[in-house]
Amino acid sequence: MSVSVIVALCGGLGLFLYGMKIMSKAIETVAGAKLRHILEIFTTNRFTGMIVGLIFTAVIQSSSACTAMVVSFVNAGLMNLYQAAGVILGANIGTTVTSQLVSFNISKYAPVILLVGVVSLMFSKKEKTKDIAEIIVGFGILFMGLQTMSSSMSFLKEDARVASLLLSLDNPILATIVGFAITSIVQSSSVTVSIVLLMAKQDLLGLPMCMYIIMGCNIGACSTAVLASLSGKKDAKRAAMIHLWFNVIGTVIMYVIMAVGQDQVISFIKMFSADNGRFVANAHTLMKIAQVILVLPFVKPLVKLASATVRGEDEKVGYRENFQLKYIGSKVIFNPATAMIEVVKELDRMASLASENLNRAMNALVTLDEDDINEVYKVEENINFLNHAITGYLVQINQMPLPIEDLKSIGAMFHVVNDIERIGDHAENAADAARQRKENGAVLSHDAMRELGEMLDMVNTIIRYSMEIFAKSDETHFQDVIDLEDRIDQEERKLQENHINRLTKGECTPEAGMIFSDIVSGLERVADHATNIAFAIKEEEDNLNAAKQGAIPLSKQ
Repeated sequence: MSVSVIVALCGGLGLFLYGMKIMSKAIETVAGAKLRHILEIFTTNRFTGMIVGLIFTAVIQSSSACTAMVVSFVNAGLMNLYQAAGVILGANIGTTVTSQLVSFNISKYAPVILLVGVVSLMFSKKEKTKDIAEIIVGFGILFMGLQTMSSSMSFLKEDARVASLLLSLDNPILATIVGFAITSIVQSSSVTVSIVLLMAKQDLLGLPMCMYIIMGCNIGACSTAVLASLSGKKDAKRAAMIHLWFNVIGTVIMYVIMAVGQDQVISFIKMFSADNGRFVANAHTLMKIAQVILVLPFVKPLVKLASATVRGEDEKVGYRENFQLKYIGSKVIFNPATAMIEVVKELDRMASLASENLNRAMNALVTLDEDDINEVYKVEENINFLNHAITGYLVQINQMPLPIEDLKSIGAMFHVVNDIERIGDHAENAADAARQRKENGAVLSHDAMRELGEMLDMVNTIIRYSMEIFAKSDETHFQDVIDLEDRIDQEERKLQENHINRLTKGECTPEAGMIFSDIVSGLERVADHATNIAFAIKEEEDNLNAAKQGAIPLSKQ
C-alpha cells in the first residue's frame, strides 16, 4: 500500500469528519431551538418520544448530539428517564439515515453541492442564510471526503497485505471490537458505518463481518453520551446507561439471531439491496428497527437496569438552598441547545426566592418578628449570589455557539436577572422599614395595613403572571400584566392621597407615614420590574427586528 493511498484515505476521512461537524453545527444553530421545543413538548410517552428522537437525529445527522442533549435535559430535570428512553430508542433509528444517504451515489455531485454552498456563503448577508449555506458546504465537504476515500479504496484490493489484514477480521468478536474502538475514537457511528459501506462496495469486507462491525459501532456510539454524563447528576448518568444497555442488549440479540440463521438474515437483506453498499445501509437500519421493536415494550425494565447500574441519589438542591446553583454550575453538563433552558429555570427559582422574600418582609412589617426580618436579609444575600452567578454564566455562554433564537434571548436575560435582583432589594427595603418601625414604635393604622395588603396581592399576581410568561412562554396573561400594571400605578397614587389625608387628619404619625409612603412606592416599583420581565423577550425580538430593518429601536425607559 503506497504512501499516496494512505494520505488520500486520511485526507478523505478528515474531509468527511470536518464536513459532518460543519453540517451538524449549522443545523443545530438554525433549527436547534425549534427541535429542542419539540423535544420538550412531544416526549410525554415512549412512542411519541421515539418518533421525536428519530426525526431529531435524522435532521441533525448525529445520534451522539441527540443523546447528549437528552442527557442534558435529564440533568436539568426537564425530562424523566422513561421519556429519555423513548427518545434514545428513536435516535438509534435516526442515525441510520446518514448511511442510507451515503449508500446512494451522490458523491459525484459533491463538487457542485460544495460550489453552491460556498457561493451562497460568500454573497449572503443574512445570518440565517449564511447558516443554511454552511449546511450545504458541510454536506458537500462530507461527500467530497467520501469520494476521496472511495477512490483510494479501489487500490486496496490489489494489496496482498491489506487483504491479509482484513482476512483476520473474519471473527465476529474481533470485528465487533474493531467497530467499537473506531467509533469510540471518532465519536461517530456514522463515520465508521460509512467507511464499512465503502469497503463493502469495493469487496474488501465480507457482508457478515460488516454486520458485526456495525454492532460494535452501535456500542461505541454510546461513548459520547457516557462521557457527557460524567460531570452530571445521577439521572444523567442513568440516561447514558439506558443508551449503552440498549445497544449492548441489542448486540447480544443480533449475535443470537446471526448464530441461528446468518445465511437467512443475509439473504433477506440482499432481497432489497442493489449492491453491497446498499446492503450495509439496509442492514444498519433493519438492525436498529429490530432492536427498537424488541426493546420498546420493555422500557421500564431497561430504566430499572440503568438505575441499578448507577446507584445512589444526588444531594437535593431546593429552590431555597443558600449559595448554590441548581440548574447551572459544576454539576451541569454544558450543551448549547439546553443552556438557555437551564438559565430560565435558574431565573425562575431566583424569582420565587425574591417573591417569597417580599411577602416575608411585608409580613414582618405587620408582626415585627425579628426572625423574619433576619431571614429576609439572609435570603437577600442568596439572591445577590444568584445574580452574580447567573450573570457570569450568561457572559460565559454568550461567547459560545448557540442556536440563533437563544443568542437573541441573552440580552433579555441580563435585564431579567437585574429586575429580579431589584425585586429582592425592595424586599430588603421593606425589612428595613419593619426594623425601623420596631425601633421607633411607629404605628400603622388599620386602613393603612389593609391598603398595603390589597396592593401586595396585586403585586404578587403580576409577579406570578410575568414569570409564567417568561419561564413558560405562556402569553395567556400578557394583557392582564398590562392592565394590572396600570391598576397598580393608579392604586399607588390613590394610596399616597389617602396617606396625605390621614396625616392631615392626625390619624397617623409622620414616622408611620414615611414608612407607609416608602412601602407603597416600593411595591409600585416591584410591579414595574415584574412588567419588565414579562416584556423582556418580546422587546428583545422587536429591537433585533428593528435593527435588521435599519430602524433605531426605542428602549423602554
